[in-house]
Amino acid sequence: MIQGTTSDAGKSMLVTALCRWLARQGAQVAPFKPQNMALNSVVTEDGGEMGRAQAVQAHACGLKPHTDMNPVLLKPNTDVGAQVIIHGHAVGNMDAGHYHDYKTIALNAVLESHARLTTNYDRVIVEGAGSPAEINLRDNDIANMGFAEAVDCPVILIADIDRGGVFAHLVGTLALLSDSEQARIKGFVINRFRGDMALLQSGLDWLEEYTGKPVLGVLPYLHGLHLEAEDAVPHTSEAEVFKETQCINIIVPVLPRISNHTDFDPLRLHPQVNLQFIRLGDDIPSADLIILPGSKSVRADLELIRQHGWEMAIKKHLRYGGKIIGICGGFQMMGKLIHDPDGLESNAGSSNAMALFNMSTTLAPDKQLRNVYGTLALDDSTVTGYEIHAGVTTYHSIYAPAVCLAHGSDGAMSADGMILGTYLHGLFESPTACTTLLSWAGLNDAKPFDYHALHETAINRLADTIEQHMDTAQLYKLLNLEKVPS
Repeated sequence: MIQGTTSDAGKSMLVTALCRWLARQGAQVAPFKPQNMALNSVVTEDGGEMGRAQAVQAHACGLKPHTDMNPVLLKPNTDVGAQVIIHGHAVGNMDAGHYHDYKTIALNAVLESHARLTTNYDRVIVEGAGSPAEINLRDNDIANMGFAEAVDCPVILIADIDRGGVFAHLVGTLALLSDSEQARIKGFVINRFRGDMALLQSGLDWLEEYTGKPVLGVLPYLHGLHLEAEDAVPHTSEAEVFKETQCINIIVPVLPRISNHTDFDPLRLHPQVNLQFIRLGDDIPSADLIILPGSKSVRADLELIRQHGWEMAIKKHLRYGGKIIGICGGFQMMGKLIHDPDGLESNAGSSNAMALFNMSTTLAPDKQLRNVYGTLALDDSTVTGYEIHAGVTTYHSIYAPAVCLAHGSDGAMSADGMILGTYLHGLFESPTACTTLLSWAGLNDAKPFDYHALHETAINRLADTIEQHMDTAQLYKLLNLEKVPS
């Protein structure tokens, strides 16, 4: 199990790296995260929903995502509450106190899934959540040491040296654990190091002597590495992609409950695209294309973007000839009304939307969860992706569809061709569809960009990093594998 001293210490990255490293050697390996709190999710082959980070890890193993790899998913819809998803399907909304009491039930789901994985695979690499040293969350823990103790799992602790204070992070985390939990930690990994190793060595020697535990590796800062974010919206500058002179400008509002913002990674990394995530309250820059993203709380997020001037900016943008795309919740915002009669996302009621399409959406308890494929209505380019939404949209006027999927048409395009809306996540991942959409939005000489190839290169780069910068002999012993490198 990989646990971290903080959020974003590198747990997801290290699990992904280990999964590909083991898969390269012929091991039947699977990823596992007992509990994930994230608004980036995918549809699995067994028809459920799980965190997108575990889907990336499954790909690193050469596997299709399965809900057993992430049996508990929490999707926040307020600051104190979340939708609780067990084995891929929502069981209801809970506030933090209610969920804390529910954890004993959730643990059973976690242990069932883990047992199935350990039966079907040689090795399972587990990812923790946040930090194991959160004193207020120790009771009924199922995400970190509570799980590790329940299944008798060895732990590696990773810390991010780029944040500063790496030795305090590691020693402080260790000090806040119980004796049995401290014994469970078999070594440390230091992540995102840049500098002279000779200057770090004395600190590593001290750490090993002080704790009695080995440093299993110091991983370098991997410039330009792209790995899909588990939840946090990335800074645009982190893409580190050379941009061509002729770029199209795209902006995306960062909604408080933005979901599946990984939809925009193929654009963020495209050399002909200048994509900016714009925080509410910041100035809204001019752009060629505005994209309204998905949301876990559509009515609440709609009200906030309206308060911050986005509705007026969007309508001005259209008057000046700009294009608009809405995806999932963003598409629902384009209609006239959004109804939530059962209070699924917030207080029961209805909201007036932007009236860009003559349609209304009613939120329903049963989510639509499916992987889909088809063609883009603009030019029959192939598209693949998935749907995750609770809304049922009714059209009160006839519109051309945005995409034509195997099960039927989806979304809408305005009669003047300026506005496109769809429920399809993954719209930009197909190189041909992405090129078509960029040309539609105003990019001259749009060139294909193979996002999947970049993604695969990044995962292999991580596995190479394991070989080059970790004590692989120690890893083999921890994993109880017979092969030991010479």
